[in-house]
Amino acid sequence: MRIDGKVEGPRQSMSWLHTWSSLILGWLLYAIFVTGTLSFFQSEISVWMKPELHQSIPPKSQQQQAQVAINYLQQHHPDAGSWRIQLPNTRQNTTLVTVRTVDEDPNARRGGTRITLDSTTGQVLEARETRGGGFLYRFHFELYGLDRIAARWIVGLATMLMLVAIISGVITHKKIFKDFFTFRPGKGQRSWLDAHNASAILALPFHIMITFSGLLLLLFTFMPWGINQIYDNRQDFLQEQRQNLVNTTTTNTEKTSRPPKHSQNTQYNSATLTALPPLVTYAQKAWDNNPVASIQITAPNTDQAKIEIQALHAKSVAYRGIYPSLEFNGVTGAVFQDSTTFKTPPIPTAIYNTVTVLHEARGLDLAFRWLLFFSGIVGTLMVATGLILWCVKRAPQQLKQNKKSFGFRLVEVMNIAAVIGLPLACAAYFYANRFIPVNVSDRTLLEIRVFFIFWLISLIHAALRPHKQAWLEQLLFACIAFALLPIINFSTGGQALWNAIENDQWVIASFDLAMWVLALLFMFCFYKVKNHQGIKERWIRKFEQLL
Repeated sequence: MRIDGKVEGPRQSMSWLHTWSSLILGWLLYAIFVTGTLSFFQSEISVWMKPELHQSIPPKSQQQQAQVAINYLQQHHPDAGSWRIQLPNTRQNTTLVTVRTVDEDPNARRGGTRITLDSTTGQVLEARETRGGGFLYRFHFELYGLDRIAARWIVGLATMLMLVAIISGVITHKKIFKDFFTFRPGKGQRSWLDAHNASAILALPFHIMITFSGLLLLLFTFMPWGINQIYDNRQDFLQEQRQNLVNTTTTNTEKTSRPPKHSQNTQYNSATLTALPPLVTYAQKAWDNNPVASIQITAPNTDQAKIEIQALHAKSVAYRGIYPSLEFNGVTGAVFQDSTTFKTPPIPTAIYNTVTVLHEARGLDLAFRWLLFFSGIVGTLMVATGLILWCVKRAPQQLKQNKKSFGFRLVEVMNIAAVIGLPLACAAYFYANRFIPVNVSDRTLLEIRVFFIFWLISLIHAALRPHKQAWLEQLLFACIAFALLPIINFSTGGQALWNAIENDQWVIASFDLAMWVLALLFMFCFYKVKNHQGIKERWIRKFEQLL
């Protein structure tokens, strides 16, 4: 590349590419990283935002959990066409049941009557209307208020630019591993560069995986033509791929007694449904204590009853969406189908499944999800330090001009609105969840509006206030806002932190603890910014020392 008559080398060209590919969509990438990182715990966020459900403390035994659900269904919906029971787990403290009529397909993805039960008492729980963590998850890759396809294209292009920025950043830093172990505090631009390098290298495998897998997840948006020629939609394609990997074993003793496929025209005779807890025990032993996720009962209380139990975890991340399952005769309790072994997926399918499952953190255990969460935080810091470094690097030139250019000031304001404004908007979203009356119509929409209103206020505040004061004021406000959230939780009907810990309700307690950690982080940043001396202040101090 030639600039001003000089020929740049590959590393200099990559530095230019890294800088501008990062800045052009840096604020969007920061928003994607923040909401994407929070989405690793979207279920926990949703539970916290429904305090009416906090009273449910699941029994330790899944057999007892299943019995509580069956007792409710037998009492209130004995003549239903099918029941589906989702048992509590580490990310859900209630029991969810779906009741369908004889006319409805028991395997349909939508439809039916969904009911939330207290996992111990079987009491029906009515939660407030909210999008919960689902809003943050959807915003992560569909933004909000835009056409869904257009939004996915925008996010996909931003992801592609981030992958370019990562690769060019690795090439640019010839001392990349040395810089990882180097941090020089109080050195201005050098310190920000060290922080940017360290955060980039610390989670480099994660950064590459998360961007590459993000592009794979949008593959059917970018190149839908092949799938559309054969299938009606992407879900049909994925379902066929999963079905091709399942090895189904039917026991010889039950081949003749297996109930026929459930349909509206099937003739039913009343029959007693077999006890469910022994079947749960059998499944747990067959899967080496892999917990039970769901139980589906078709044609309950008839001689055509069928019970299917599905495991919580897949065999490995290479088996995306494929979980061990067992089918039982609903009257005798005998096993007639065992889907616990699977064919080895083709290499391309295994790669796709592995990286996309890691991206979405679906079916992963708690420890791995926390690892991805902290890696996401490091990635967020990488983007944030890169945005700030752009201003720090150009600040001396602005000082020489004795006036900030419009472009420089714009980046300063946008940095504050992105780096601090977005977390403030998330905090406002959580507060809106508790203070908007439960019976207000469209309260889900109101919660989301509060999110964007506070984000806009952050932008306006950053534009009106001096640069350093804007940072300090928003950091202090963020610290206070996040610190008060656990108190607001139990003050507005949620489970108190100490009770949640005592009852092992970590799905609730982890949220409150995370809010206090964030409050400490923002307080630390406030302290560092308050004691930071800019270029102008450092020169004045040196001059005073000379005098």
